[in-house]
Amino acid sequence: MIVIMTTQDGPPRGSRRAGWVNARAAGSSGSEHFDTRPFLKIRRGYLDVLAAGRRKNIIHGLIEIDVTELQRVLGEREVMGEPLSFTAALMHAVARAVDEDRILHAYRRRNRIILFDDVDINTQIEVDVSGQKIVQSLLIRAANRKSVEQLSREIRSGQQGNAAGERRYRGTLAFLSIPGPIRALLWTAVMSNPLWFKRFGGTVGMSSIGMFGPGGGWGIPIAPPTLMITVGGIATKPRYIDGSLQPRKMLDLTISVDHDLVDGAPAARFARRLADLVESADGLRSAPAADRSNPERSI
Repeated sequence: MIVIMTTQDGPPRGSRRAGWVNARAAGSSGSEHFDTRPFLKIRRGYLDVLAAGRRKNIIHGLIEIDVTELQRVLGEREVMGEPLSFTAALMHAVARAVDEDRILHAYRRRNRIILFDDVDINTQIEVDVSGQKIVQSLLIRAANRKSVEQLSREIRSGQQGNAAGERRYRGTLAFLSIPGPIRALLWTAVMSNPLWFKRFGGTVGMSSIGMFGPGGGWGIPIAPPTLMITVGGIATKPRYIDGSLQPRKMLDLTISVDHDLVDGAPAARFARRLADLVESADGLRSAPAADRSNPERSI
């Protein structure tokens, strides 16, 4: 509790309070010392996304995937002078599994369900803004039509900064300058229109929290996509392989789906298919082939 005392001839209570707060913020009085940082405008966007996610009926599945072989193959490629992103390998598997059952990234438009052909994955990268580390959106279009090599290049280009990412970031800041109540109305319009949602946010969300700390662990996200993949940590655990107990690298991964559109059975089949693709190092077995793309395919 803060008590502010003034004399009859003193300044208004509000101005004295402001001066006291400023003095405390500067650490010039009182027993508490602290620093202040600006609340970045981009964080308003995080609040908008969280609010949109809370309106969804999301169910979560926590699974473990053996990534021992995947890490071995990625290590071999790095020795060969072809370093590839672990996130890109996971993204490739997610995109392929979604492509095989598109209900996983379907969206509702009134009494119709829209199932897109392209799997657009919205992931996050960490950047420095005004001395603070924040996460910034990186939208990978048509990930189901790209190789691990292509996905790796796009991720690294986004991490290094590119024109498309800068335009998207500036557009986001401009949107966040709109008053909150109006933004809420615009969010409602976007959430009710699958084409708009895909254009601005992709069709699948993917967040890699495991890169920020050692050991295993799952994350429980709050996010608006029909499918959200939260990549957790990796821990060494015993697992039976061909009848013998072996130490294996196990990835903790959370699969979150909108239960309004995705039932438990297809979600479970997706989880099993995703695990199979990751554990077999899908897309990395053969030598790098020519980049695959088919621009004639519709959304």
